[in-house]
Amino acid sequence: MTYRNAQRLLGWALLSSFTLWSAPGTAAPAEPAAAGKPAQAVAEPVAAPPAAPAVRQKAAASDQTKSEQTPPTPPPAVPISQDSRPTLDAATFINTMRAAWTYKRLAESGGWPSLPSGTVLKTGDKGPLVTLLRQRLALEGDLSTNAASSTLFDAELAGAVKRFQARHGLPESGAVRARTLEAINVPALTRHRQLTASAQRLAGSTFAFGDRYVVVNIPSAAVEAVERGEVARRYVAIVGKVDRPSPVVETRVTAVNLNPTWTVPVSLIKKDIIPHVRKDPAYLDRMKIRILDAKGQEVDPKSLDWSTEKAVNYTLRQDPGAINSLGQMRIDMPNKHAVYMHDTPKKQLFAQDARFHSSGCVRVADVRDFAEWLLRGTSGSSGQWTRDGIDAAIAGNARQDIRLDKPVPVAWVYLTGYATADGAVHFRDDVYGLDAPKTDVMPEPQVVDVPATASIKPKRL
Repeated sequence: MTYRNAQRLLGWALLSSFTLWSAPGTAAPAEPAAAGKPAQAVAEPVAAPPAAPAVRQKAAASDQTKSEQTPPTPPPAVPISQDSRPTLDAATFINTMRAAWTYKRLAESGGWPSLPSGTVLKTGDKGPLVTLLRQRLALEGDLSTNAASSTLFDAELAGAVKRFQARHGLPESGAVRARTLEAINVPALTRHRQLTASAQRLAGSTFAFGDRYVVVNIPSAAVEAVERGEVARRYVAIVGKVDRPSPVVETRVTAVNLNPTWTVPVSLIKKDIIPHVRKDPAYLDRMKIRILDAKGQEVDPKSLDWSTEKAVNYTLRQDPGAINSLGQMRIDMPNKHAVYMHDTPKKQLFAQDARFHSSGCVRVADVRDFAEWLLRGTSGSSGQWTRDGIDAAIAGNARQDIRLDKPVPVAWVYLTGYATADGAVHFRDDVYGLDAPKTDVMPEPQVVDVPATASIKPKRL
């Protein structure tokens, strides 16, 4: 019996002991992810002022042309933890099972206290709510039990709050405000259920860990480049929206496509393209999307009846470029769901705390840095690929497919609760609502985005 099989037998024994314990009807509703930034109000139209001098009008026209040619600089990506512990390694399954057992006992013993709605606590505050917070954090090990009785919010307590925030993927402010309060008040029973459900999702995994591999934890909306057991680089990501979820995948990164085209999936032609064209006939031209017939001949969009769905009978392909939906790079990872990782022209979305906006694929912030890591050891016409070489190739605007000399294993997982080797237990929001007990087997997720056209044909894994 292999070590991995022994781990799984032990895990299943633990699973059978406490999944039966979960009381029916106690499932907490999925906690919503934090809302993105509110849309700014659009100014009401104002009556035109008297005609300005010709010089002023020319200056205004020049400014307008300049703003159209130079898109605004997007805000920086939201800060993300640079913890060196990977979300997934060979021991995550058994570590998570052990953590689930611990949280089962916590729940059975009464769980932990809740803080009143609207509570805000920060360094320097005093009072009984500070003591309640200390007791709460001590029960999960973020604060020493010897420090659980003080009424002062001091530096030690701020450090404990930061540890709690780090384990929950929250900004490490050291203060208790709305999002941290929400996480603090999640019952121990719900945390136990998250760990159990996450372990169940890992139970059938056959992922081939190696010295280098990639992990995407969908609820975290983050990408980890793991090297020799530690996270070498972690990237902010955008993953599938609730109605177009990112699937669980285990495969290998085989190639990097520079300046890719994008073939629009039939589902998105129906849901997105046709409605856009009905509202704006110039949409396809503005987005550099061509319509091709079965022979590859370009078709005039005006020749199609957009009041119907006949456009799905054609191939809609977006030209390479900065406005391409895949951005300027696609990470090829053959899989039955036809999903992949890629760049995006909508980089402002990386600045949001809740990053569930895609149609199933994963968009990666600083994707060129990620590609440089993936291509390490892969040779090109001028030697091994470097960041400068990648930048130069993209600047050339030519389509280029670079096959990795050694494919890199990649796993997309859905872990709302998991434990690392040092015993730290981490939680994320159950954005897709997969943790609640279900009586029926979930259907296979629908196929989402399809790969961009490529000269490289995927090899059978």
